[in-house]
Amino acid sequence: MSTRRPLLIAFLILSQWGSAHEGMWLPTLLKGIEGDMHTAGLRITAEDIYSINNGSIKDAIVHFGGGCTAEVISKQGLILTNHHCGFSAIQEQSSLENDYLKNGFWAKDKAGELRNPGLTATFIIRMEDVTDRILPNIPAEANTTEAQRRDAVGKLGEAIAKEAIAGTHYQAVVRPFNYGNSYFLIVTETFRDVRLVGAPPSAIGKFGGDTDNWMWPRHTGDFSIFRIYAGPDNKPAEPSDANVPFVPRHSLPVNIAGANEGDFAMIFGFPGSTQRYLSSYAVDYVLNTADPLRIKMRSASLDVIDAAMRSNDKTRIQYADKQASISNAWKKWIGEVRGLKELRTLDRKREQEALYIDRALKLGRTDLQEVLPTLKNLYAEYVPLATARDLFVEMVYYGPEILRFADGFRELTEEHVRLVGEGKFEAKAAERSAALPGFFKDYDVEVDKRVFKALLPIYRASVPVSGQPAVLKEIDARFNGDSDAWVDDLYTRSVLVNEASIAAALRLKPKKYAKLLANDPVYKASRSFFKSFLEQVRPQHAALGDRIETAMRTYVKGMMEMEPERTFWPDANSTLRLSYGKVEGSTPRDGVVYGAHTTLDGVVEKHIPGDAEFDVPKRLLELQATKDFGEYGVNGTMPVCFTSSLHTTGGNSGSPVLNAKGELIGLNFDRTWESTMSDIQFDPDKCRNICVDTRYILFVVDKFAGAKHLVDEMELVRTNASAGIPGIIQLPIHR
Repeated sequence: MSTRRPLLIAFLILSQWGSAHEGMWLPTLLKGIEGDMHTAGLRITAEDIYSINNGSIKDAIVHFGGGCTAEVISKQGLILTNHHCGFSAIQEQSSLENDYLKNGFWAKDKAGELRNPGLTATFIIRMEDVTDRILPNIPAEANTTEAQRRDAVGKLGEAIAKEAIAGTHYQAVVRPFNYGNSYFLIVTETFRDVRLVGAPPSAIGKFGGDTDNWMWPRHTGDFSIFRIYAGPDNKPAEPSDANVPFVPRHSLPVNIAGANEGDFAMIFGFPGSTQRYLSSYAVDYVLNTADPLRIKMRSASLDVIDAAMRSNDKTRIQYADKQASISNAWKKWIGEVRGLKELRTLDRKREQEALYIDRALKLGRTDLQEVLPTLKNLYAEYVPLATARDLFVEMVYYGPEILRFADGFRELTEEHVRLVGEGKFEAKAAERSAALPGFFKDYDVEVDKRVFKALLPIYRASVPVSGQPAVLKEIDARFNGDSDAWVDDLYTRSVLVNEASIAAALRLKPKKYAKLLANDPVYKASRSFFKSFLEQVRPQHAALGDRIETAMRTYVKGMMEMEPERTFWPDANSTLRLSYGKVEGSTPRDGVVYGAHTTLDGVVEKHIPGDAEFDVPKRLLELQATKDFGEYGVNGTMPVCFTSSLHTTGGNSGSPVLNAKGELIGLNFDRTWESTMSDIQFDPDKCRNICVDTRYILFVVDKFAGAKHLVDEMELVRTNASAGIPGIIQLPIHR
């Protein structure tokens, strides 16, 4: 135990050799880097950022929908996040009659705000290092396998979490960090009544579309506004007319003076996942196998979906959210491959590993000498299984929707005898029937069929014949190798591709229904894909993954012990983190210089009338032509976006970008394409995150949408944080 604590501190605290721009720091440990942050320009205290006893900035940071970040910007529970984070909710509320995706949505008052079933907003109440309550108490026999260790840790963590929230309405979980070298308790409060307040039209919120995604210069107003509602006691409550706007412990002041290049900036949010400590064997897999294959699969899907969306408005609305979820990672992976090659990441990993082994030899550390050869051998077995898993995910979860939809009928079909005996069959059938309109509302059978046809040849060529779903043998046996004909036959004969047909099937007697579905060609195909994966791939993939996790725990611990000159911070894992740097442009490659700011002039320059990605609303063009920017413009221009050197990843979407005083200056929504490798290797000279300027957000809300009542809710600040005499300021506390 005497050796573990210094090790943990070394891992979590910024060393004098580290780049301030790299790192996603746990807020509980900011006091340890407070001096570095003040040197960089911070003008408030670590306690102002994260406090347990008083309102602080962390009390305005929201885990939005479990996958994005949002922030509270008024004392009436108004929250700001990205347009793409709110996209699913906006899409669900849209129809041909009320096309909020195309036209935008602005509630005139609170009565007009729209509920979103299932959407949640979660706050962090506190975080606590509980490593000393976990590691010493793991039974020796539980360390035999990773599964045993995980089970033992789970029970210890569950007891700690239960104790932490006794007598409260909070939730709690204990999360592992550094591959299980440390553990933190995280206590949260989740609100379940989150309503849509405002969203710009997609011509602003998605301006640039896929063409500009991950790119700079950027001119996208990627924001949407929601409101959290609570019960009369200000605590979480189920959605109800009786609920009232939530009163937060802290709301962020919104700065409209802007930020100058070189100004201090920080970001606070819930980054999803980074992999800074991967071995060369893992990087080799990502670079040369996983990313290229996934890119190929998604390119084929997008060719079909993009063409369909351009054909008519109904399909555009139906597939808007699906297309966005497929294309975002697709373009990211393309940039990631390029960035990893440019930075010679694989070569650098191998060089680091050679030094690692050399140090271990000199120290006589047999355990550390053996860990890299162990990882090499494990990855030799793992890569074929990981590839099979990737292909399954791309085919079943991001490919034709009908395969995943069919799987939803498995229990009713294969366990109908049990359900009848328990008297539950009718209720389960009614439940499935009630869900049909929601699925078919956003489903086009012809588009789905074309996606299936596009992906199937790639899938068959990439998965060894011995590992393919048995149903695919029909292609050669019955259709002379014509996979398109096989797909056509599936869709022609299946009841699952038509809402009326499957609804009628669900009204049949249990035995007759089960016989019909069991022989349905799409259902049989779906079960074959799932069975192949669940029986042939997942068990071995999981077992090898556990063994890799065990080896990585030793590997990373060895790095921390043997390389004190390096900066170590725990990989992102969807927990609250802070990164700091400054507002700045970049020179990503030879001859290319990126400025830090863009303006509305650039929107007009990109304008292509009638284009799905670059059309501009008439009202926005009018405001630009007359320079009617209100108090949000600067010297006759309207700021739109800026870049900063903050370390971000997926999950940071919607995170607030704050100035030295903790005031909102921007809304994070992307990285530059040259930064997409930063999950694995961060380059402070190249890596930049992209933000919507708060001035553009307020301009769109006020001048474009005429929703000044929302701006009036906010606390506006009109002085630049860098103005005046540098020093420490005490943040106003809202209790």
